[in-house]
Amino acid sequence: MEQLTDLKAILHSKRANIYYLEKCRVMQKSGRVLYLTEEKVDKQYWNIPIANTTCILLGTGTSITQAAVRMLASAGVLIGFSGTGGTPLIAANEIEWLSPQSEYRPTEYIQGWMSFWFDEAKRLQAAKQFQQHRIEYLQRIWLKDRDLQNEGFNADDADTQRALASFSLQVEQCSNVTKLLLVEAQLTKSLYKIAANRTKQKDFVRQHDNVDDANAFLNHGNYLAYGLAATTLWVLGIPHGFAVMHGKTRRGALVFDVADLVKDTLILPWAFICAKEGATEQEFRQQCLQNFTQHKALDFMFDTVKQLSLQGDQL
Repeated sequence: MEQLTDLKAILHSKRANIYYLEKCRVMQKSGRVLYLTEEKVDKQYWNIPIANTTCILLGTGTSITQAAVRMLASAGVLIGFSGTGGTPLIAANEIEWLSPQSEYRPTEYIQGWMSFWFDEAKRLQAAKQFQQHRIEYLQRIWLKDRDLQNEGFNADDADTQRALASFSLQVEQCSNVTKLLLVEAQLTKSLYKIAANRTKQKDFVRQHDNVDDANAFLNHGNYLAYGLAATTLWVLGIPHGFAVMHGKTRRGALVFDVADLVKDTLILPWAFICAKEGATEQEFRQQCLQNFTQHKALDFMFDTVKQLSLQGDQL
């Protein structure tokens, strides 16, 4: 039996697994967390390696025992309840995360974050740094990912370079967060257009409630990125309400700020590629999780948030 003290041996930034489960029962048995599926003939148990798991999403038709929650909490695993395919139930726009309780998380990062957060000018500088890290990550990954390049996505292409260069320049010129949000929306719109052209989807319009595959995959992939962002902030002990860019009245706004670091790079192009290829939701989800691991998305989130926190009032 694995000792509870060993369950946090793997750093969250190095963990490999995110689980989405539906139509099953999650339980603890013989010192392990399992999920039980009921087939036509018999019942099957599947092990969840909790020490190497960042978060678990429980979809429709699921239940979980108190003993399983206790073990998941001891391993620092976030638990979320969602609708089918990971689409949240709560107000249709937000996952309700159950955070493991711990009084021994680090304090240096929240202290560093708060050292600049109440200063509007420094908060704007932090938001700008987030955006610069975002496009640097996109350039780095799109330049080396052969699969993306085979599908026509390359940071060296003229339209991509033009969109990123214009965005970088405009970010530095923004005098407030409202203008920064407008500039960010223009970049995302440009990237949607590039992705639609590469995958021959000329009539694409981004609408969250559309049922076409590209929009559905974007919704689903974005929520996976929100899971990574929520995990990053929980581990570092920074409350989700202290956003630097998104709405200051939204309790989970900082999750959106952090998730934006990787969404354009790893979710956006593959949503269009998988839609073009007629992939299933499960196939798209597996592609996203593979991307997160291959390109160390969680490491990148941790490094970026830690860097901003530790430089604090130097912004």
